[in-house]
Amino acid sequence: MVRIGIIIVCHNIEKHINVDVFVKHFNKAKNIELCFVNNASKDNTYQILKDIKEISKKDFSILDIKRYKSDQSAIRSGSRYMFSQFNLNHIGFVSSNILIKKQYSLCSLIKHIRANQDFILQYSKQLKEDNPPKQTLFQSVFSITEYLDKSKVQLST
Repeated sequence: MVRIGIIIVCHNIEKHINVDVFVKHFNKAKNIELCFVNNASKDNTYQILKDIKEISKKDFSILDIKRYKSDQSAIRSGSRYMFSQFNLNHIGFVSSNILIKKQYSLCSLIKHIRANQDFILQYSKQLKEDNPPKQTLFQSVFSITEYLDKSKVQLST
């Protein structure tokens, strides 16, 4: 099975993370490499991510950015890390703040990715076929939010 990398940019989302539910869904996920990019959160987001990592049966990466960057810069940081650490052909990204604005939860995102990994991989492959080769690694990373919008997926809150 092909592994997929997911970069999740986080900024001040401690109130939106249900640790127990997240761990439950993430522990069931297979062939997914997660990389959380904590984008200079002022709340407890970084500590909660470290706590989740400690109690989860599965490992994931956490990058901690000390000075706030744009989402694009945070995604680039996550992309560089994922490309250097893992042999992945498919890497998607999502901003947790966009998920929250759309009233989606991180837990429902992980649950959806776990259940629809084949469709997400097909989407990523189709994007690569439809677009000319990219000059940078970052440009080959696809948006999970765009995938959700195009597939008309409704994630539960």
